[in-house]
Amino acid sequence: MTTRAGFVALIGEPNAGKSTLLNRMVGAKVSIVTHKVQTTRARIRGVAMEGESQIVFVDTPGLFRPRRRLDRAMVAAAWTGAADADVIVLLIEAHRGKTEGVNAIIDTLKDKAQGRRVALAINKIDRVEAPVLLKLTEEMNAAFPFEETYLISAEKGYGVADLRKWLAGAMPEGPWLYPEDQIADLPMRMIAAEMTREKLTLRLHQELPYQLTVETESWEERKDGSARIDQVVYVARDGHKGILLGKGGETIKAVSKAAREELEDFLGRKVHLFLQVKVRPNWLEEAERYSEMGLDFRDGN
Repeated sequence: MTTRAGFVALIGEPNAGKSTLLNRMVGAKVSIVTHKVQTTRARIRGVAMEGESQIVFVDTPGLFRPRRRLDRAMVAAAWTGAADADVIVLLIEAHRGKTEGVNAIIDTLKDKAQGRRVALAINKIDRVEAPVLLKLTEEMNAAFPFEETYLISAEKGYGVADLRKWLAGAMPEGPWLYPEDQIADLPMRMIAAEMTREKLTLRLHQELPYQLTVETESWEERKDGSARIDQVVYVARDGHKGILLGKGGETIKAVSKAAREELEDFLGRKVHLFLQVKVRPNWLEEAERYSEMGLDFRDGN
């Protein structure tokens, strides 16, 4: 029996559907999925098994034009993830086509992807007609020598099995990198923080999605098999604290309940979740916050 194992970097613009595809491939919710752009901050890895192959996904932050330190650190993390992978999959949206952002990614790929196998996945194919897809496929392959092109819908699952099968065969021969039952190498504390942050993002929409971060301060295993999880939500300004708490604390209560239910579902046991909101005006400039998110503070320079 020949086993294979390797890394796959999913790259693309924000909202291209990378997290949805990762969750579909892995079969469990590992990377948070929201409709806000830039929600994946750390290089979360999901592990998928396909036959005798283990495919480790590096879910990179969306690639965009960075303005702030946090943005620059995220973009650097994305390209580092791609450079470290055995295979790179560029994900684009069928209805948006070959955008300026996609062109910029292709230009960087020409430089960074040397010696790597690169495939193209055109996502959200249910949104366009066949002739549009054909034209886009030709246009993209004229711009870059993709080894394979897959037409998929990450949300509905079309074409995903074919892509996973090809990736399994593209992995280098070698022993598995993770125990078979382990789906993410991200510490559970970080996954728990991501789940809470997802609920905050969905609840607060436009108000302050990037002005907050969540950290799991403590995780206590209890004798009855449940877990007590204490988390801190850091915001940049006093005004943000009020928005987060909501009238009579209703916003934070609703968020806490939704995050706790999802955690219980994920862990398969009872969870006691406690959230605190703290104001830290300069958290976007603190190296420690970056390492909590799996990013390198220096990459933001």
